[in-house]
Amino acid sequence: MFTGLVQSTGYLKSKGAHQLLITCPRQPWVETLDLGDSVAVDGVCLTVETLVSGGFIVTTSPETMQRTTLEQRVNVPMPINLEPALQVGDRLGGHFVTGHIDAVGTVEEISQTGESWVIRFNAPSVVASHIVSKGSIAVNGISLTVADCNAEGTWFTVAVIPHSFAETNLKQLRPGQSVNLETDVLSKYVAKFLRTSHSHDASVPAMSSISPEFLAEHGFG
Repeated sequence: MFTGLVQSTGYLKSKGAHQLLITCPRQPWVETLDLGDSVAVDGVCLTVETLVSGGFIVTTSPETMQRTTLEQRVNVPMPINLEPALQVGDRLGGHFVTGHIDAVGTVEEISQTGESWVIRFNAPSVVASHIVSKGSIAVNGISLTVADCNAEGTWFTVAVIPHSFAETNLKQLRPGQSVNLETDVLSKYVAKFLRTSHSHDASVPAMSSISPEFLAEHGFG
């Protein structure tokens, strides 16, 4: 489990069939890693298998490489975001991030407003229903708040503060580039609960029928 608060950036290098070397020298948290620890690499939860000076080695499955952007980042001089797993007692400053990527999205537009940046992304339909205004989403492992989105959730924007922009690979993004998306895990549980409840109880409304009026009527709002 992670929080989406990136600790540092590093680089991916190929170490052979399905093995990747993640380098991030001069980062104190790297020196505290043990074999078997989990690290979010651009939002992808991977397991430390070998420790090396200034980094570590992981093994990835073909599915992970195909369903994320990692393959596009290997041996490329674009930094990747890194976050060690959440420890008991740590502050939860972002939101619960599992490191299981739901889909790959695309950068559509980047604009600067004052000292902040607004980035617009396109999202595939498989995750669109979980994207809501003011909800949480992880983009390349970064915990962000959806500033705006269309009703379908197929596009959304985020407002990025200077610190997040400077300390992550958001500053490297360009229109047309792919990003890893993980929607809020809580929304997934709610969606499943509503689906399964509706299948067993006709009095429970379908997801599509829940409206602001329905929520107000039942004590929400």
